[in-house]
Amino acid sequence: MDVGQKNSQSDTSAKGIHVVAKPIGPACNLNCEYCFYLEKQALFSAGENYRMGDDVLAAYITKYITAQPTPVVEFVWQGGEPTLLGIDFFKRVIELQRPFLKQKSISNSLQTNGTLLTDEWCAFLKANGFMVGISLDGPKEIHDRYRRDRSGNGTFDRVLQGLRLLQKHKVAYNVLACVAGETALRPLDVYRYFRDEGIEFIQFAPVVERLADAAEKDSGLRLACPAVLDRQEENTRVTPWSVTPEDYGDFLIAVYEEWVRHDVGKLFVMNFEWALNAWIGNPSPVCIHAKQCGRSLVIEHSGDVYACDHCVYPQYKLGNIMADDLLAMVDKSLQSGFGTSKETALPRWCRECGVLAACQGGCPKHRFAKTCDNEPGLQYLCEGYKKFFLHIRKYLRAMTQLLENGLPASYVMQAIKAPLVVKLDGI
Repeated sequence: MDVGQKNSQSDTSAKGIHVVAKPIGPACNLNCEYCFYLEKQALFSAGENYRMGDDVLAAYITKYITAQPTPVVEFVWQGGEPTLLGIDFFKRVIELQRPFLKQKSISNSLQTNGTLLTDEWCAFLKANGFMVGISLDGPKEIHDRYRRDRSGNGTFDRVLQGLRLLQKHKVAYNVLACVAGETALRPLDVYRYFRDEGIEFIQFAPVVERLADAAEKDSGLRLACPAVLDRQEENTRVTPWSVTPEDYGDFLIAVYEEWVRHDVGKLFVMNFEWALNAWIGNPSPVCIHAKQCGRSLVIEHSGDVYACDHCVYPQYKLGNIMADDLLAMVDKSLQSGFGTSKETALPRWCRECGVLAACQGGCPKHRFAKTCDNEPGLQYLCEGYKKFFLHIRKYLRAMTQLLENGLPASYVMQAIKAPLVVKLDGI
């Protein structure tokens, strides 16, 4: 899809970029049923060593810091499972970043399944200011439904041990909870478990994957590659573990109703923060609900750079960090079908929708449904998102009113108990 020449390198530089690093590639010690990344091994050479070499690491750190126009450079380390690299790898990361500390403010985040964390790991993460995202889907029976190891055993106990170590060492952390088909049916069990564990920051990620077609299966893939560039995806067969649109909307609503009555200001659900942010009129801090995408790249262990975490496929490769300019690769991403096309390719149903400001059509990976007018490009989760955003409008109005009057948003809990004080319907 042609997006023209609007996105120049100077435009890219002005707005900044974001890169997620996969220094261990798709290598992982677990075998979660819904994982979309583990099978990417089929796209690499047999017997490949999934480990970012020192030359690639040094080039990436140098080029990312020098190319980033913003005063803060955020390094995000994911996998696979990045702790498989060992602590020495991340000690090298800190060493390579150190010469640039006078030029930029540098932060590091590590996304982990938590099963390999130790006291030594947590002491290192704390000492070097890492933010840790730990993958935990809820209480044991819910978590272990999908998140198992290579022997088919549940991983909850090991993940919880890792969480306890993070808490013990006072490492800053948040929880990433995947909402798959069966998980979505137990929203309050999930939420209340997190609250009881003293977890303060949560992000819910819907699990939506399509089954591969015949050609993709021949290449060793079970999941379909997202058709981000043509928007004419005919394959709409989702996996058995994918969450349904209605169930995802109901999940978010149930959690929100619990949160808005008891936990505003004490427990932070990122999905709800994003909704309030959009209601106030601020740009989305996450690509999912941003008007445009294309500036959030992924670098693999090999140094290859791709347009998106969900698009690590040959057709979305932008170049390699050893040979190519990082900003030039961002421009290539923007001009090849990402960027403004996320906004301009929306079907009329979305453009005329009352919750467009909050949703923005969602992630292009999930735009494989069709509207009631048979127009392609509709977000698969549209029904759920719309139900959720419409449901919470009264609360968003109340919280916005409170903030505009210099009061904390948490006062909404009192407003719910005494609605005549602050009208929740906005009238």
